[in-house]
Amino acid sequence: MRRPYITLLAANALSVTGNMVSLLAVPWFVLETTGSAVLTGLASFATTFPTIISAAFGSSLVDRLGFRAASVWSDLISGVIVLAVPALFLTTGLSYPLLLVLLFLRWLTTTPGETARKAMLPDLAEGAGVRIERAAAAYDGVSRGATMVSAPLAGVLILWIGPSTLLFVDGVTFLLSALLVGTGVSRVARSGRESDGYLNDLRAGMVFLWRDRLQLSATGMIVIVNLLDTGVTQVLLALYARDVAADPRAFGLLTGVLGAGAVAGTIVYGAAGGRLPMRLTYGLCFLLAGVPRVLVLALGAPFPLALAVTMLSGFAAGAINPILGILQYDRIPVPLRARVIGTMTAAAYVGMPVGGLLAGSLSALAGLHVTLLAFTGVYLVISVPPFVFRSWRELDQPHPAGV
Repeated sequence: MRRPYITLLAANALSVTGNMVSLLAVPWFVLETTGSAVLTGLASFATTFPTIISAAFGSSLVDRLGFRAASVWSDLISGVIVLAVPALFLTTGLSYPLLLVLLFLRWLTTTPGETARKAMLPDLAEGAGVRIERAAAAYDGVSRGATMVSAPLAGVLILWIGPSTLLFVDGVTFLLSALLVGTGVSRVARSGRESDGYLNDLRAGMVFLWRDRLQLSATGMIVIVNLLDTGVTQVLLALYARDVAADPRAFGLLTGVLGAGAVAGTIVYGAAGGRLPMRLTYGLCFLLAGVPRVLVLALGAPFPLALAVTMLSGFAAGAINPILGILQYDRIPVPLRARVIGTMTAAAYVGMPVGGLLAGSLSALAGLHVTLLAFTGVYLVISVPPFVFRSWRELDQPHPAGV
């Protein structure tokens, strides 16, 4: 039966849309109401820091609640909190400290829902008769597509209806996502494993990841590449647009073609991924996703060529998340699935705040050209493990996760 599987994809698209709208609407709301860049930056911190906490410590809670219930409650609480921001502002008033508290709580509840929906995917895909390669690609493709569409749409709606009204729309997306999962997704059976206590449950997930050298290596690669990607996206592309291209539109174009390429790559991998060798595909795609698009900027290539190379890198990146999803579903036992995925997600997030600081500091000290070359070198080094480490050979071998 495909309805629960399709409903999960739709609900996740709504939740991703809500997250993206929040990321754009809240800064504009703070700027509009306070006029302070410093307070806007503090609000940004209140949206990023709690996601790391919830990814690290919320996965055991997902196991206790169950995947469907955790997804529903995550979106329901997020929706209510988002709706409370403009409602309080337009009625009794909203102080800045209260806004920070609401933002912190809202983003604290986000990651458990994402973990729960991802953990449900293999069972729902199996029930729908969909191969896991296609299911993982579809899940990632829907998420990327929702991000790509919602970001520019939110920018237009901010100008059209204003950030406070947009936050009402934003809150509704979460409530709709909760409704879809609560009424349209069948309950995924949990194992009969008894809990050993919250801290022991959390430790069990970390121990499993530590002992699985392949997934530990993959997680380490993602930690570094997310750090680099944050620095490139938030700092280096903006500096390139200002100092090299001398056109702010270059920033948006480079970001846009990267996202469009990623969506196309995800679609292609979903259609053909089952016939490709996973280790070689992952290694080549990881290499192409990072090195060429930064190197072409460092070499000062003509802007049309930079756009073409960036789109190629985005296309290669489209296969990375689906392969990581297959790796997780194939190797993580169901009782540990939420905990291990949560641990990997927390690790993936933890380096991102450092990436912008590193890119900005190195650019100020050594210049944009040297920084781009340095980032290219790190991208190259971090792409090596799939080609040389013995543990990566296991990616091409069946490894049933069991129950």
